[in-house]
Amino acid sequence: MKIIGIAGWSGAGKTTLLTRVIPRLTARGLKISTIKHAHHAFDIDQPGKDSHTHRMAGATEVLISSANRFALMHELRGTPELALGALLEKLSPVDLVLVEGFKRQAHPKLEVYRASVGRPLLAPDDPNIVAIASDGPVTAPVPVVPLDDIDAVADILMTRAAPRDAVLARVSA
Repeated sequence: MKIIGIAGWSGAGKTTLLTRVIPRLTARGLKISTIKHAHHAFDIDQPGKDSHTHRMAGATEVLISSANRFALMHELRGTPELALGALLEKLSPVDLVLVEGFKRQAHPKLEVYRASVGRPLLAPDDPNIVAIASDGPVTAPVPVVPLDDIDAVADILMTRAAPRDAVLARVSA
């Protein structure tokens, strides 16, 4: 299992890039998982559903299962947010895990950069950025590929991802 992140400022197009590159990676025969960091409160459950009622009644974990999928919701109830390493350990084995967010963590990352967002490049201050995907010219000490060249982005994600154990050692240090 290998890990690589997609980092960048809000509005740079990280999610859009992931939705375009994941089908290319799966077409290459890779099994993909993703981790998405949210900076705000979120809820995938719906009021009125039994699972929501279970959580509101105080259950720490609620697992919902069907013939098509399952979801495990874990209420932190005041305990600290899980670190990236702990989240990676919860995933089933796959070929490649794409991590959106966690831009300050010490795992390899592809930076998504758009000058129009009005924020500086992350790469000069982050030695974990291994490449940049940009919609315009960028001068950087790492490879730069066009943001719309999905095959080049997929190549970078595959070749620059790090083994799970190496990432766990870096993000746990």
